[in-house]
Amino acid sequence: MSALLVFGILVVYFIVLITISYFTSRGADSTTFFTANRQSPWYLVAFGMIGSSLSGVTFVSVPGNVGKIGFAYFQVVLGYLVGYWLIIGILMPLYYRLNVISIYTYLEQRFDTISYRTGAFFFLVSRTVGSSLRLFLAATVLQLFLFDAWGVPFWVTVATTIALIWVYTFRGGVKTIVWTDSFQTLFLVTAVAVTVWQIADKLGFSFGEMVAAIDQHGYSRIFHFDDYKSPLFFPKQFFGGAFIALTMTGMDQEIMQKNLTCKNLGDAQKNMFWFSLTLVVVNLLFLTLGALLYIYCKTKGLEVPAITDELYPRLAFNDLGAFVGIMFLLGIIASSYASADSALAGLTTSFCIDFLNFKNKPEKVKQQQKFVVHLAFSALFLIIILIFKEVNEKSVIDAVLNVAGYTYGPLLGLFSFGLFTKRKLGGWWVPVVCAIAPLLSFLISSQSATWFGGYKISIEILILNGALTYLGLWLISQPKKKS
Repeated sequence: MSALLVFGILVVYFIVLITISYFTSRGADSTTFFTANRQSPWYLVAFGMIGSSLSGVTFVSVPGNVGKIGFAYFQVVLGYLVGYWLIIGILMPLYYRLNVISIYTYLEQRFDTISYRTGAFFFLVSRTVGSSLRLFLAATVLQLFLFDAWGVPFWVTVATTIALIWVYTFRGGVKTIVWTDSFQTLFLVTAVAVTVWQIADKLGFSFGEMVAAIDQHGYSRIFHFDDYKSPLFFPKQFFGGAFIALTMTGMDQEIMQKNLTCKNLGDAQKNMFWFSLTLVVVNLLFLTLGALLYIYCKTKGLEVPAITDELYPRLAFNDLGAFVGIMFLLGIIASSYASADSALAGLTTSFCIDFLNFKNKPEKVKQQQKFVVHLAFSALFLIIILIFKEVNEKSVIDAVLNVAGYTYGPLLGLFSFGLFTKRKLGGWWVPVVCAIAPLLSFLISSQSATWFGGYKISIEILILNGALTYLGLWLISQPKKKS
């Protein structure tokens, strides 16, 4: 695929996004930016959430990891269902009852201002780092297959990418994102489906033959019960997935902000239910794609890249034809930008509501401060991506999951303590506990094989971190006085 064609596709793609932004942001004020005036159709939110939840990490790293672990990642996906249904039953009713814009307002009402801002701070760290790493993946693919050929420095690629995202989100905020994410999800899912179809066609597989080939090559194994020390052990993966969904969706301002734009609780719950089921199917499609990529390489005598994140893009651009290459390009852009644009809106909302006390400010001041905050987080994305490029030595999906395990643990502990106890909590000991818990989790995780007879902590680090936070909060809390 020529660099000129790729560039042309990018130009057209962003023209469409900016056009959507123009129509959805007309007459927008700060309330529109933060809540979309609570008028979003639930089915549109559900469909768009697929793109923002999967991101470029799933698009590239999940297929690449199939060669190492087969379909074992599906154990995590099944756990997601439990997490999403807990959100439907517990967190959504809470948020709608309190009529919150920032979900961390709950912590202020339940505890105090310090606890509230501690929770918001950990979200800011979690989502800033996580979304930067996801966007790093998209920028790396564009650099490798387009801008390197033109001699464009990596930092220019990243800066341009972030600038384009900022342009189509800075006015309409979450109202625009509900629509652009749906547009981008369409390309993401279509790209994967087209690639599966094209590879199966090139290998001469019918649907039944494709399923049989995946099984014969040893990729179809999902469940792992034989070794409790293994990172792939089913309870680790399943419960880890459940808590990842519960925290990285239900306690994450970026994702919940879109859910809270629905007209009422019933619509929001329908959105989450159908989204959860659809996400399972889409993830299974990604795993099928990964297996077919490896089978294609073996059949055609092609070398698998040492960095498995490069497998899908290399085959898409070099071996599977122009149509697949174009669809891959659209898919990787869609998956990465759908995650990054909603992250910018979520981070801007959280900082403005949770730290700048927007409630009683004039609209003109709100618009000015929102503009500056939105721009500042865009610049922060750029800085983190450039740093990560220099130090990254692991696959992107491992890096993102590792970061999430440490930064979302305190949120899990805070929300759980508020929901399942009646004890009083507050003061500066709260952020101290929330800072110590991830450090202890890291220490335990790094020494787990030595301390626990070869048992290695992996995805369940989030559960450990949340439990340590909960325990610490219990120790510094006081019983509620009887009236």
